[in-house]
Amino acid sequence: MLLGTEGVRPPYEKFQAWFRKQDPGTLIDKSGEAESLFHRTGITFAVYGDEAAAERLIPFDLVPRILARAEWDRLAEGIEQRVRALNAFLDDIYHDQEIVKAGKVPARLIEGNEAFLPQMVGFRPPAGVYTHIIGTDIVRVGEGEFYVLEDNARTPSGVSYMIENRETMMQMFPELFAQNRVRPVETYPTDLRRSLAAVAPPACKGEPTIAVLTPGIHNSAFYEHAFLADQMGVELVEGSDLKLVDGRIVMRTTQGYQPIDVLYRRVDDAFLDPLAFRPESVLGVAGIFEVYKNGGITIANAPGTGIADDKAIYSYMPDIVEFYTGKPAMLQNVPTWRCAEEDSLAYVLDHLEELVVKEVHGSGGYGMLVGPTASRAEREAFAVKLRQRPTNYIAQPTLALSTVPILVDGGLAPRHVDLRPFVLVSDQVRITPGGLTRVALKEGSLVVNSSQGGGTKDTWVLEV
Repeated sequence: MLLGTEGVRPPYEKFQAWFRKQDPGTLIDKSGEAESLFHRTGITFAVYGDEAAAERLIPFDLVPRILARAEWDRLAEGIEQRVRALNAFLDDIYHDQEIVKAGKVPARLIEGNEAFLPQMVGFRPPAGVYTHIIGTDIVRVGEGEFYVLEDNARTPSGVSYMIENRETMMQMFPELFAQNRVRPVETYPTDLRRSLAAVAPPACKGEPTIAVLTPGIHNSAFYEHAFLADQMGVELVEGSDLKLVDGRIVMRTTQGYQPIDVLYRRVDDAFLDPLAFRPESVLGVAGIFEVYKNGGITIANAPGTGIADDKAIYSYMPDIVEFYTGKPAMLQNVPTWRCAEEDSLAYVLDHLEELVVKEVHGSGGYGMLVGPTASRAEREAFAVKLRQRPTNYIAQPTLALSTVPILVDGGLAPRHVDLRPFVLVSDQVRITPGGLTRVALKEGSLVVNSSQGGGTKDTWVLEV
């Protein structure tokens, strides 16, 4: 927000003028009011393995993160280039594998990857779209450039918090939105429905029937599944609500069984179809994969997209983007060491106290080591895991992440943040202006994940 002794960054000028006129005690009370709103709405997430606090509120900070229109437009252009390349990459690896033949990505990263589905080889989803919904995690280093921290192409979550954060801010501070022309995010459910309808399968006749598939109420993101189904005006279903009838997947309704054209699934590949994947699964529906391949239903995101989340694949993304777009990547990766490579492993083991080490298929901040804040014993224990299974890890430098202000008892204080913009891909690429800003609420912390104690903010992209 501030430019040292030079004053306020332009996007924050109107906000700071407003903030100076506010009573700090009143704003702290407003924070409590926001928490009560979230309680009443039921905005919670589950923490796996934590019986004492299985359902939690994600802490919400009242100070918005504000981006100028010009900087957002540059960022959005880079995101669009990246998601188009990701979709082209997925299409290629399940068909001709030209990128492997060209020596840009090692074959071992595809063939030996647990997220690669041989069942998808030779099959092209309706409209050729694999990654219908993507959440691209972005970080800014200091006051410099934006970098992509990771690509979430499987089942990215958090969009409901983006929408609810905005609604809460508009309800509590309408005068701020009168003073600042902020681009809307509340159109996301409408855009999502439009985007899903545009990739209806060949079997669809007329207006597509869309449904959201959830694993059930015990899933950590169940609130979001229900929220999106409600906002889109479509059915929320579980595997037990579905069955295979005459080559179509149908859902139970009060008017009998009705065919589904597009299924926005929030169930992992392995549990989607017991006939094609894990036979013990009860979360999906038997036969859905065969119906999918026969053109009877669209599954979003497509099975097999998880390989695009692989952090070893991520390390090749600048080459992947250039290979498919013919242009250098507009958004760069964070420097990454692939522990599967002997020289990189040696470097990582020698510099564990400086690095962040992540599992290639990890998410949510689990299974990672933040070297600078870990104890010597923790680093030594992690080194054993690295030596035992080096292909399971990548490492990155500890970044000087940018900070934004949060509200504390003493006024404003800086905390580290990242940003997850949400992207819809179908007949066109739709990027919601802003996204979910996740903030590390503990002073000095670099971990923003809600599962690890982080909070969220409303993200503003100004119209001018």
